[in-house]
Amino acid sequence: MQRLLEVDRLCVDFPGKGWRAAPHRVLEEVTFGIRPGETLGLVGESGSGKTTIGRAVLGLVGAASGTIRFDGRDITRASRRKRRALARDIQVVFQDPYTSLNPSMTIESILTEPLTTAGVSRTDAARRVRTLLDRVHLPADAAHRLPREFSGGQRQRIAIARAIAPGPRLIVCDEPVSALDLTTQARVLDLFVEIQEGMGVAYLFVSHDLGVVRHISHNVMVLYRGDVVEIGRADEVTARPKHPYTRKLLVSAPVPDPVAQRARREQRRELAEEPA
Repeated sequence: MQRLLEVDRLCVDFPGKGWRAAPHRVLEEVTFGIRPGETLGLVGESGSGKTTIGRAVLGLVGAASGTIRFDGRDITRASRRKRRALARDIQVVFQDPYTSLNPSMTIESILTEPLTTAGVSRTDAARRVRTLLDRVHLPADAAHRLPREFSGGQRQRIAIARAIAPGPRLIVCDEPVSALDLTTQARVLDLFVEIQEGMGVAYLFVSHDLGVVRHISHNVMVLYRGDVVEIGRADEVTARPKHPYTRKLLVSAPVPDPVAQRARREQRRELAEEPA
């Protein structure tokens, strides 16, 4: 099957601090691909470059070199006009479900906006809103309420509904469950899986938690300081990691079993002296 998204030797630089400071490279020749209906989990600690990859795909940061192709088309340096056209196919779900929603707009207005922008009539858009709310398991009367009237998990469901409104083929998920409690995380992750099975959408799923990406991803890519240190099938990478850094990430994730958690602390001590 042809890849939907292809990233080839992507490099991204950020401006250096101070006058005439040299640029700081945050991504070094990152290469990966995502097929239709597939999820690639990007894992790494803060500063690893995983969020920068998502922002580069969305066109929010520029590439120093390398290429990004979507459905065979080079979108590395797409113009604003082309990016607006791509918005129908590439959407995003951000980390904070509250700040990503306009607090002064009703949920109906929030969900109608991307539809009317795409040329859907207001009557059809209003009808579509009811379908979207049902798909993310929110009541129909939610359409006339404001974001502040919902819990964090419900707000994230609204953000997901907004992302799937135009019928995208790829959604960039930037730490979409990290601000939620564990129970709500599990429910939102199940919703992502349900939507993928129903719509065939692909996900580029950014997270710092190997446990989260194991739940949702087909493949996992581990980043360390802008470099890819491990990539492979999710069940292999999350159960039998080969790279020392990936093993450190795995044993750093908390587990509810006190005995298992104590064993993980021992493993962390053993891995502490190993190079990443």
